[in-house]
Amino acid sequence: MEVIMPEENSRPQNSLVTVILVGLLIVASFFVGSLYTKVQMLEKGSAGTNAQAANNPPPADQQVTAPSAGDIPPVTDSDHVKGSKDAQIVMIEYSDFECPFCTRFHPTMKQVVQEYGDKVAWVYRHYPFPMHTNAQKAAEASECAAELGGKDAFWKYTDALYEKNETGDASALTVASLKSLAESQGLNGTKFQECLDSGKHGKKVKDDMDGGSKAGVTGTPGTLILTKDGKIDLIPGALPFEQVKAMLDKYVK
Repeated sequence: MEVIMPEENSRPQNSLVTVILVGLLIVASFFVGSLYTKVQMLEKGSAGTNAQAANNPPPADQQVTAPSAGDIPPVTDSDHVKGSKDAQIVMIEYSDFECPFCTRFHPTMKQVVQEYGDKVAWVYRHYPFPMHTNAQKAAEASECAAELGGKDAFWKYTDALYEKNETGDASALTVASLKSLAESQGLNGTKFQECLDSGKHGKKVKDDMDGGSKAGVTGTPGTLILTKDGKIDLIPGALPFEQVKAMLDKYVK
């Protein structure tokens, strides 16, 4: 058997190539590790910033640009009002039944009414965002509840809708669920479904939205504070009760 011996210089060359390759791998590993560390630091920094923003909403004394009185549609008999229209303060809330921040803010508004009594009136207006697929019909459903059961039925149904949305169940506000919820509130299911299917209250919802946009509402909840002497303030989002109270106490006598 013929054995072919390697050339004299082949082994040193192979060793040199191996050394070069190992060196390149070490350098590459260093850069990859450095890049990973930077990414991790950026992610942690971003998460920390987001968490801080979520846990520290804007302070009550923060300057917020509020609309002028001429931009805000006046309160009429078609509005849903809890409290006296002659109250010292009228709070007009533009809200969306599928909005998680509105769901969080709803108990705050209920606490405001309970705390201030006849000094504050709460006006609820619709502002369903197109991205929330069930919000439009949920708004119309609340109007059907008002049509069939009156003022108290509207507020009772509204409370129930936010309780449903709080569960995080995507099917909580579907058309079928809206009817079942109405029946659980003692409303006639057949008449409710006829009302909802007709879309008759779609214009009311659209008018609320158009008025809110004219008033400068760009997000929900968007809540305007109006005083009898013409002062206007804006609650920037789902502030906790303590911060809302601090804003109201500047105007309540």
